[in-house]
Amino acid sequence: MLSSVPMEYYVGLSAILFTIGLIGVISRKNIIIILMSLELMLNAVNLNFITFSHFLENMAGKIFTIFSMSVAAAEVAIGLAIAVNLLRLKKSIDVDDANILKG
Repeated sequence: MLSSVPMEYYVGLSAILFTIGLIGVISRKNIIIILMSLELMLNAVNLNFITFSHFLENMAGKIFTIFSMSVAAAEVAIGLAIAVNLLRLKKSIDVDDANILKG
């Protein structure tokens, strides 16, 4: 199963996913794309947690991944609420228009 593939492959895949997510966060202005890129980065970190947890035979990484996934779900809910408010007020979901929400 997981142990038949070397750990370096999982870490490399995680690094590639994290890099793609980072490029998406830095280069895009659409808030939905930025949220998807953040989720990709969080999933890359979760892949590292699961990989090291399996290869080190420690449950702490798997437990931390479950907590991280629940925090990511809350982050998506808050981010989508902000995007809906931004769309309602400015008729656009660009990050540059988000300064209207400062209050």
